[in-house]
Amino acid sequence: MRLPAVSLRTRIVAAIVGVTTTATAVMAFSAYQVQADEALGRFARSSVSNAAADRKVIQEYSKVGSEGWLDDAPTHLGDIPDWALVLEGPGGQVEVVRAATTYLGLIPVPDKLTMLRAVREELFRYRAPEQFGAAYARVPETGRKVFVVNANLPVPGYHLVQFYDFSQFDNDLTELRWKLVRVALGVTALGVGVAVLIGRRIRRPIKALSAAADELGAGELGTRVPVKGRDEVAALAGSFNAMAARLGESIEELHAKDRQQRRFVADVAHDLRTPLASMLATVDSLDHAEPATRTRAADILGTQARRLAKLVEDLLEIASFDAGKADLRVAPVDLADLVADAAEVTGVDAAVTASGNVTVVADPRRVHTVVANLLSNAVRHGAAPVTVTLDGTGDDVVVRVADAGPGVPEDLLPLLFDRFTRGDHARQATEGSGLGLAIARENVLAHGGSLTVHNDGGAVFTVRLPRGVENA
Repeated sequence: MRLPAVSLRTRIVAAIVGVTTTATAVMAFSAYQVQADEALGRFARSSVSNAAADRKVIQEYSKVGSEGWLDDAPTHLGDIPDWALVLEGPGGQVEVVRAATTYLGLIPVPDKLTMLRAVREELFRYRAPEQFGAAYARVPETGRKVFVVNANLPVPGYHLVQFYDFSQFDNDLTELRWKLVRVALGVTALGVGVAVLIGRRIRRPIKALSAAADELGAGELGTRVPVKGRDEVAALAGSFNAMAARLGESIEELHAKDRQQRRFVADVAHDLRTPLASMLATVDSLDHAEPATRTRAADILGTQARRLAKLVEDLLEIASFDAGKADLRVAPVDLADLVADAAEVTGVDAAVTASGNVTVVADPRRVHTVVANLLSNAVRHGAAPVTVTLDGTGDDVVVRVADAGPGVPEDLLPLLFDRFTRGDHARQATEGSGLGLAIARENVLAHGGSLTVHNDGGAVFTVRLPRGVENA
């Protein structure tokens, strides 16, 4: 059988009430025991002290051992608490030989005998004159509690037994018990009130967190909860806000990636459509009778096929970066020789200067692709002269490629390394796919470096490469 759900506030109230009630009950019981034991001890000591004094009276003023000492005893004991002179015979039988006759709380002799026989083992277990026996008993007729004290007399077998009314004292203890019970109930009620307030105070921020979580789950990414105080609930609220912020950033990144992928697909479709459309339009010219027309058609098909192959190659390169499968085959590379070779391959007349140690451990093919792309970019979109500066004096090697052109438009600077980012002028003037700079940046990042751009009398691209990377 499944138990019903219990709210947090109910559990808090129950826990506080349970602890408060238990603690109060233990404290009340302990206080009662201490008070009762102390009061009972005082009562017993006072009773024994009185019995010792009365025994001394008999010893001093009565002729103990003579025939008339029993008759003299009532004269000296008449004003003390209810008493009896008891003779203990063979076999433990007790007999009241004299008893009080003037005490206001007089207990009849038969009742005295019944009480003495009931507590005989406790009352008469001590035999020396300096020892006292004591016990609690009840009057058979009234049920009143009595404290009985036995003082041994010098005459063998005779005892002075005194009866002290314990009823009022017992009533006082009962009243004390009820007072402590009332105090315990009051403390418990106060604990319930405090528990309700604490439960409400704890439940309020938790309820706010629950509501905020529901809003966050519904898509309200700006949802936050107020952080009050420095307790665990405040820490929980702070953690929730941090989580919500990270979640919002992650979702925004996903949205940005989704937009990027949509734009990527659209740009790929556009760039594939252009050479394919040109190739399809040219195919019909291959059947033309004129050799010049067929030759021109073949040239166009070759150009567009090469453009299409380059685009597919760039797309495959981008896909490998996205899949995290970029393979680095590292080796020591002299960047001065690599830049010179890239300038020769691209046909760019660039002035190269180097300082310091410009040797790095990197993938030569990928670094060559980066430099070649930057040199080609400087010629296509910039203007001569093109300069390449190599700085190997620091922890990293820095390669700067600068041209004397108009620079990068300010609105394109933040987007320049995004895929398919091309200005209208670039799209009209060149046949580039818009993936070159994106691939260059991915290659640099794969080496643990960075690629940035700024304008300074033209476009200045800065590549920063560490001196060594681990082979991926």
